[in-house]
Amino acid sequence: MVAQLGFGAQPRAVYAVEPTQTRGRLFPESESPTRTPYQRDRDRIIHSSAFRRLKHKTQVFIYHEGDHFRTRLTHTIEVSQIARSIARALSVDEDLAEALALAHDLGHTPFGHAGERALHELMAPYDGFDHNAQSLRVVTSLERRYAQFDGLNLSWETLEGLVKHNGPVLADDGSPLGPYVKEGLPFGIKAYQPLQDLMLSSHASLEAQAAAIADDIAYNAHDIDDGLRAGLISLDQLEQVPLAGEALAEVRKLYPGLEEARMVHEIVRRLITRMVEDVIHTSLSNLARVAPQSVHDVRLCGETLVGFSRQMSQTDKEIKRFLFANVYREEGVMRVMKDAERVLADLFRYFFDHPDDLPKEWKIGLDGCETEKLARRVADYVAGMTDRFALQEHRRLFDVTPELR
Repeated sequence: MVAQLGFGAQPRAVYAVEPTQTRGRLFPESESPTRTPYQRDRDRIIHSSAFRRLKHKTQVFIYHEGDHFRTRLTHTIEVSQIARSIARALSVDEDLAEALALAHDLGHTPFGHAGERALHELMAPYDGFDHNAQSLRVVTSLERRYAQFDGLNLSWETLEGLVKHNGPVLADDGSPLGPYVKEGLPFGIKAYQPLQDLMLSSHASLEAQAAAIADDIAYNAHDIDDGLRAGLISLDQLEQVPLAGEALAEVRKLYPGLEEARMVHEIVRRLITRMVEDVIHTSLSNLARVAPQSVHDVRLCGETLVGFSRQMSQTDKEIKRFLFANVYREEGVMRVMKDAERVLADLFRYFFDHPDDLPKEWKIGLDGCETEKLARRVADYVAGMTDRFALQEHRRLFDVTPELR
């Protein structure tokens, strides 16, 4: 099942993406003599402005609430580590899996999903706002670093995985799937598809699937960690949570009297390890059953091959239910997120009504433009802000700004 060593000296299975057979880039470039296309993509993502801004974008807890809570950047790095581990075990391209993990959150707004909700509501007349589609916009249009093109000009396989890491977004008949069933394809994906066909009705590569499940694993384990640090949940509450309760009991038995900070870490590392091991075992079993002979077979097999077992999938749902009830929907968190939505909405409305106050580079081409173009430009600008900058701008422009505490 393992192919001959290729560019980059990594053994790859026949169903892996092969760097020497890439479908290329929208704007043709000479290949690097020292890096595969996906190593080059990874490096471009890491050096992008959007990647640096993840340092000051948060998920659940606002940036000033504590230095030890996850930001989008620390979460992204943790996802990339897990994605590489899974990709290595499956003998697929680790660099592509890493690139996709590093890029998957580039389109997130300030204040996590609260900011996304605010922008999606405001952009409803203009095809809405979706963080996954916005990630595509960031890497294909909004990054302005290179003389020859806008965006990062990433390889076809990286763009495909970025859009479809959670599965096909269109059915064979062209109707939207998944989160896009009700409202259709979001603007970013719909606008890019005519430029480069990303095979929206097929599954993505195993590398993209590895990055997607790594995101799930990181969310579960690390939001438990942050919830404990914030005092929103207690160790005793974890006793009734599948897998987490088992890990807690094991740590207490092995290390009686262990201080809580060390105990939390021991629990989190066990959660990650057991979920990763389950994914690897299940995915190898799926691959043996389906027996794809190429990445093309993977895309057209009709199912996601990298994922949890049935039992672990149920455990994953139980953990998410626990986190929604006790962390994401906690009264204090909800209050802060509601205030955060207002901050983003205020900023959008201000710059929509006063486009001359946008930074110089963001005003280019707006004179006499259609309302839809103006709205998208403002949404792009506001979405790219960090939590800290959004609050600074709000204080500069408005008399009263919520403390978000």
